[in-house]
Amino acid sequence: MVRLRSYICDQWVDGEGEPRDLFNPSTEEVVAQTTTSGIDFDKALQYAREVGGKSLRALSFSQRAELLLKMSQALHSERERLLIVSRDCNGATRGDSKFDVDGAWHTLSEYSHFAKNLKEDFIQLDGIAEKLRENARYIGQHVWLPRPGVAIHINAFNFPAWGAFEKIACAILAGMPVVSKPGTATAWLTYEMVKVIVDADIMPPGSLSFVAGSAGDMLNYLGPQDVVAFTGSAHTAAKLRQSAGVLNKSTRFNAEADSLNSAVLGPDVAVGDDIWYTFIRNIITDMTQKTGQKCTAIRRIFVPEPLVDEVKQALAEELSRITVGYPVDKSINMGPVASAAQLRDVRLGIDVLAKHAEVVCGGSYPVDGVNAPKGKGYFVAPTLFVANDSNADIFHNLEVFGPCSTILPYDGTADTAAKLLAKGEGCLVSSVYCDDKSWLTEFVFAAAPWNGRLVTVSKKVANASLPPGMVLPNQVHGGPGRAGGGEELGGLRGLAFYCNRVALQGDRGMLSKIMGVKLQSE
Repeated sequence: MVRLRSYICDQWVDGEGEPRDLFNPSTEEVVAQTTTSGIDFDKALQYAREVGGKSLRALSFSQRAELLLKMSQALHSERERLLIVSRDCNGATRGDSKFDVDGAWHTLSEYSHFAKNLKEDFIQLDGIAEKLRENARYIGQHVWLPRPGVAIHINAFNFPAWGAFEKIACAILAGMPVVSKPGTATAWLTYEMVKVIVDADIMPPGSLSFVAGSAGDMLNYLGPQDVVAFTGSAHTAAKLRQSAGVLNKSTRFNAEADSLNSAVLGPDVAVGDDIWYTFIRNIITDMTQKTGQKCTAIRRIFVPEPLVDEVKQALAEELSRITVGYPVDKSINMGPVASAAQLRDVRLGIDVLAKHAEVVCGGSYPVDGVNAPKGKGYFVAPTLFVANDSNADIFHNLEVFGPCSTILPYDGTADTAAKLLAKGEGCLVSSVYCDDKSWLTEFVFAAAPWNGRLVTVSKKVANASLPPGMVLPNQVHGGPGRAGGGEELGGLRGLAFYCNRVALQGDRGMLSKIMGVKLQSE
């Protein structure tokens, strides 16, 4: 068993009082303990602002990029050990663990690469200089400068590796110190990764802090130059938005929340063609990868009415091949959900949906996982429904955060499909499978405003397309409405959240000297 400590003010700090037990979700054995009671979060944030901010802002973009590359290399060197921690920390299969752990070091590496165009600069220019008067020397130039505050990252339990470091990559490259707080249930993996970086002595003083458990009263000390980047439920995001700093000091807040993501099958797709198989394959991946505990997982499957039986049969056949258990070997396709609380929520959600739909396979019944002790582990069967009424609000309001999806029959028109998708009030990502240009055009323009990403799969790219649940460093991650209204990643776009955009006006020559960049205009 590991005792997790927080890394505060460049020191490892243990909390006080009764610790919280963290469990291996496959065996229910205690694997770690943690507490943050008694930690002075006001002091921690002040130190990060003053020491960490000064350290990072003294570095150019290329120097910060070098930090990211060193972090990536250090984590990659410990990859095999971290994959095992991931398995016993959150029940992930080896493939799911690689998805998380490799996603972390890969994103750090990618952001190091993105900085190549910023070179030795200390600022980002936004557009070109604009002449403000007839005197050509008097110009205005928009620039991005790092905020002199601290970035508080509050992450979800489902991606303790990637979720933490995709945020860290953007903040550090922008020049802003970080306090990273993972979901407590799976904080062991994040702790081990931060420990690798601390032991490698990579980061400047004060630039990276870590909270191994509850954030306590930390948000009470937010200031106007601080930012909060949150990933988790829409309910928790709404609560955090009510914190004093966000309300009274305009502390910048970004939320990436749960959403009822959709997969839409076009009426032109024939059973057995390339688009069909990609559609089926992507749904199975999203239902079972990370045991369906992905904010990008497909929850609603819109299928033209004539194709419902074929889709139902194909998905049920693939799901019947899934072996659920403790993923200590390759025979296990899907592990447990991450905690006892998650298991209760998933079972309850399945029971609620079952009142309004046909159960094709699965259900809320207890599951004995292969390789796990009898009666132990937070296992659930992959569950597929067919809705009795696709317009029923329950399918567009309730997300079961596990291996659970619902087929919603529709009349085959692009207008109906887009309107049904919009009933979810905002998605991180949706995917549409169609080769009919006119149908696809109508659907895309109607559905795109309700999504952060919209993946279109047509005939020529069916075999090359990535699963919609795969978040890439160079593409934005976030979505409107229920999905949180925020945006992360997207290459250098991700740095904007950690910077202030300022319009500097004055003499072109003087401003060029101040900023160390020759200002260009048309």
